[in-house]
Amino acid sequence: MKKLYLVAGARPNFMKIAPIVRALQAHGEPAFRIIHTGQHYDREMNDVFFEELGIPKPDVFMGAGGGSHAQQTAKIMVAFEELCQVEPPDAVLVVGDVNSTLACSIVAKKLNIPVAHVEAGLRSGDMSMPEEVNRIVTDSISDWFFVTEPSGIVNLRNEGKPDSAIHYVGHVMVDNLLYQAGKLANMDTSGFETSEYKAARQANGGRYGVVTLHRPANVDNAEVMARIGGALREVAAELPLIFPVHPRTRGNLEKFGIDLGPDITLIGPQGYMAFLDLWKDAAVVLTDSGGLQEETTALGVSCVTIRDNTERPITVEEGSNVLVGTDPARIVAEARKVLRGEGRRGQRPRLWDGKAAERIVELLVQELVRT
Repeated sequence: MKKLYLVAGARPNFMKIAPIVRALQAHGEPAFRIIHTGQHYDREMNDVFFEELGIPKPDVFMGAGGGSHAQQTAKIMVAFEELCQVEPPDAVLVVGDVNSTLACSIVAKKLNIPVAHVEAGLRSGDMSMPEEVNRIVTDSISDWFFVTEPSGIVNLRNEGKPDSAIHYVGHVMVDNLLYQAGKLANMDTSGFETSEYKAARQANGGRYGVVTLHRPANVDNAEVMARIGGALREVAAELPLIFPVHPRTRGNLEKFGIDLGPDITLIGPQGYMAFLDLWKDAAVVLTDSGGLQEETTALGVSCVTIRDNTERPITVEEGSNVLVGTDPARIVAEARKVLRGEGRRGQRPRLWDGKAAERIVELLVQELVRT
């Protein structure tokens, strides 16, 4: 039987490979191994985390750890090359745009192992984003491209990729979202850190918004962070906000002396299920996250994206997302539209139906027969 390596380097990667693992288990082939590069260490990635995802723990943990982009990429490449030389797979599947995606794609290609890229073809046009570099390089050497939205097809064609290698399959992140939302509906959520806040707001018939910020362009620049903070304060005066704060973001708020005011509740980072339970019922999400643009679109939650560009244009064209940059006036104006009932609800894009992983596995089986 053919053997496939599934590569993940951080918590969001596991959420993307989880539906593929479940689809592979249901299909029965090819054989697969889950490879955790250890790009990010997360103390909450324990047995319960993998049980929630409905997948086994990784077969291999490489423990690459942090460092600069070059150091981290190099450590992952060395460890993955050793693994592939000892136990070579018939193909390597990578997801998204992290350093692990780039590193393992390069190693596989240099060992003449075919590469499948899930979330292929996404482009922001912003080469200052490390993720954009990773996407472009990975796609330049991949063999099979699994695409989440039409813009990905256009981008890959423009880069000279053959139509026979490009497959519009839908979105595994949406597969995972729908799977977890189904589980959440039958869970006792009273133990979540956010349950009291949420219950208090809803008991009084009140609404709330959710904030996430982590991109360096937004949180590492004092002037930009101050502009965004001022806008959030203004929004919070009309709609209470809750903000699970990334550690670097919290540190910069303190360093820059930015006070978000009494109407924004700051909490620590949340687990996937707790955070999903929080944002799925929010009136609006204000974020600079790529993944949240897609997840809010999938559930029809109004999303205000605090970025000048997006590699996920379908969330704006069809979904519930609006792009506002860091202009305080635009941030506040779009939030106020939500309060007036004019926030974008959009629609769920075609093939964002929870079955992307099944399509990927069927296509992989066909492609591996040919190799």
